[in-house]
Amino acid sequence: MVRFKNRYVLCEVVSEDPRCRQCIEDRAVGLAVRDAIGRVHGDYGLACCSISFTVKYLNAYTGTVLLRCRKDSYRLLCSALPFVRQLESRNQRYPCFLSTLHVGGTIRTCQKFLIQYNRRQLLTLLQNCTNEEERLCIQKSLLSCSLTEEEAQSGDEEDDDGIE
Repeated sequence: MVRFKNRYVLCEVVSEDPRCRQCIEDRAVGLAVRDAIGRVHGDYGLACCSISFTVKYLNAYTGTVLLRCRKDSYRLLCSALPFVRQLESRNQRYPCFLSTLHVGGTIRTCQKFLIQYNRRQLLTLLQNCTNEEERLCIQKSLLSCSLTEEEAQSGDEEDDDGIE
């Protein structure tokens, strides 16, 4: 049995419209990327990339997309990504583009890169704060993003229902 090697392309959806990130679906991203490959590389490029092309991960809140393709055709995929100009979801078109962040051999290497990338983005965000109030607001919003706090809040609601 032969093992087929893949490449994972980590991308970010960049858009001026904040609704774009919340409304995207993995199917819409896949169709937009396939369309761009077909426009740029024709039928040959589309056939090469479509063999094992899938959207492995999509985070609509952060706009992070992880695409998988064969090792032989990842250059065709990467060269077509800048030509994605819009995503269509729920019969609406959102102008945006895909920015390639990292190309890796495994999902784990892409995850490690994404953690480091987010840390750098956070440091840049904190350095660009103009006053201490903005810095405290950002730190407070980060600290409120934990799962334990959500579980505690949902547990409090259940206790309130039992008392009434």
